[in-house]
Amino acid sequence: MTNIRSRMTTWLGRRYLANIRKKGFDLSSAALLPESTLMPLRRTGLDPVADLGDLRDREPVSKLSVPFPMNVWLVSGYEETKAVLGRTKGFSNDFTNLIGSSAVTEGQQHPGGLGFSDPPVHTRLRRLLTPEFTMRRLARLTPRIHEIVEERLDEMARAPGPVDLVQAFALPIPSLVICELLGVPYEDREDFQRLGTTRFDLFAGADASFGVISESLSYLRDIVKKQRETPGDGLLGMLIKQHGDAIDDEELTGLADGVLTGGLETTASMLALGTLVLLQNPDHFATLRDDDAAVSPFVEELLRYLTVVQVAFPRFAREDMEIAGTAISAGDVVLCSLSGADRDASLGPGMDAFDPARPAPHVAFGYGIHRCIGAELARMELCAAYPALLRRFPGMSLAVPEEELTFRKLSAVFGVDSLPVHLG
Repeated sequence: MTNIRSRMTTWLGRRYLANIRKKGFDLSSAALLPESTLMPLRRTGLDPVADLGDLRDREPVSKLSVPFPMNVWLVSGYEETKAVLGRTKGFSNDFTNLIGSSAVTEGQQHPGGLGFSDPPVHTRLRRLLTPEFTMRRLARLTPRIHEIVEERLDEMARAPGPVDLVQAFALPIPSLVICELLGVPYEDREDFQRLGTTRFDLFAGADASFGVISESLSYLRDIVKKQRETPGDGLLGMLIKQHGDAIDDEELTGLADGVLTGGLETTASMLALGTLVLLQNPDHFATLRDDDAAVSPFVEELLRYLTVVQVAFPRFAREDMEIAGTAISAGDVVLCSLSGADRDASLGPGMDAFDPARPAPHVAFGYGIHRCIGAELARMELCAAYPALLRRFPGMSLAVPEEELTFRKLSAVFGVDSLPVHLG
């Protein structure tokens, strides 16, 4: 297995590495990151490793050990995470912080979009995009979402033997919904799945991840060009119709890439892992199958419990500040452990357990101006898919022993590689 080296190092300090590369530094000889640095991405089964909870309880803002001269802080407490994510002026999300401004001029593509931009660019783009993600506007997708779910269930019912729920259900649903939302061809589903998932895998390395970003942008740029020529009724077409040249092709490409990145892998992971939670808990399975009123609180608790986006986009401090009594200096990098924050005991007792009868807040979609704009769409998909799956296949069960399931070991988006099930 290839050594884990480039991805996290690039993620936290590409500017530094870009400079030392010019001095002859060889990335292949970079020291492995300490286990304490990788710990926020580790899990034991569905749970964040115990070390993360211990660290959060002891030191909710802690300094990470990294093999380059940069201060990197891990924030794992719930209120502390909200303090960082809600601090707009003190932190930057801009992509050039990751790769250096010179790298963009040297050919590295800037993904654009909301996640990697700061105000006022972020403010303008979000203002353009927000109307398309209101519940009223998204309601037009509701019938299609239910159709997509039923089509996948029909396909599963026709399959012989055990079915891999990841490939047959969890990935196709958000993939097809995104195609519907953006207004792109359904036959591109497999490309969407690949382009939306590879960038999160640390085992693939930095070059693979950034290469996928470039490939994704090139593909989506062609889609935007076609929509510019003949605007359809999807998100891209509507933005072009309403705003014309006020939003250019690069901005549209970045927004489309953000929808792909934020809406595919995350929802797919939630669908697969949420089904596993149900298979582990027959009482919850039966309740969700039989009671429509149980669906929304179940989904909300599942979002908190799983928190599949484990770490938020890195924040780069623009100024000296203090977070929970810890001094952060301008230029420092701050990482927020969303999975750690959502298990914080300050939210109530027993946060390491799954309990849909207990309403609890969470930061599974982030917080502040960079909170996931597609949160309501994700909820719609999850609320449609889970009960439909359980009602179609009430006798569903795991086709392999649970200990044989393989989970992603180091990925910003946690997930299970496959979920073989007997449909009953």
